[in-house]
Amino acid sequence: MSDTTRSHFQEELAGLERSALGGLELVASALDRALETLQNQDVELASMVIADDDRIDGRYLEVHQGILSLLALQAPVAGDLRVVAALLHVIKHVERMGDQCVNMAKLVPLDGHQPPADPRMLELIQRMGDQARRQVVQCGQAFARRDVEMAEDLVRQDDEIDRLNREVFHTALELGDEADRREWAMHMMLVGRCIERIGDNAVDIGEQTAFVVTGLFREFEDASHPVAAPPTA
Repeated sequence: MSDTTRSHFQEELAGLERSALGGLELVASALDRALETLQNQDVELASMVIADDDRIDGRYLEVHQGILSLLALQAPVAGDLRVVAALLHVIKHVERMGDQCVNMAKLVPLDGHQPPADPRMLELIQRMGDQARRQVVQCGQAFARRDVEMAEDLVRQDDEIDRLNREVFHTALELGDEADRREWAMHMMLVGRCIERIGDNAVDIGEQTAFVVTGLFREFEDASHPVAAPPTA
């Protein structure tokens, strides 16, 4: 690959990276609106969140097709190839995050305009959403800066989302046996699951950051192989 060709390739690749990471900004905005929809039971805003997911899907197609076109024209070397491979994963996680925001918004019309909402539950959901938003922003910053330490910190933050999600579950159990109230609580449990998945996808993007920097893929936290408890005295 000539110097001119390589320079052009790297410019194209950098543009695709900016576009992929820009997709995280779209996710952050969608998450903000999905949370506002839940807090205010705004059915009209919910429909906007759902419709605007086309922008995230469009970004996915743009980046995905752009990378495939770039690969068809050039043969990237090791460092660039890692970025190419990582971006294919990143943009897929972006698209999945957008889908979770849509799933949250779709639950709002099911509860009607005045559901039997519980303030404790709404506060937990908001805290989960705020935490997930911070992770969405941070995973993009970590990738852009090639900052493995910042990427690994996403695991600590994700543990907080998991803790809050358990609180959502226990709060749902405490809301009583009234049918409408129980149904609303179940929907909030589903919302909690959506937010938890957004956090998981942010961690996955963090893992791609480590892959680009080190050339080795490793899961930051493998649920199938939990850390063993320390031996007792």
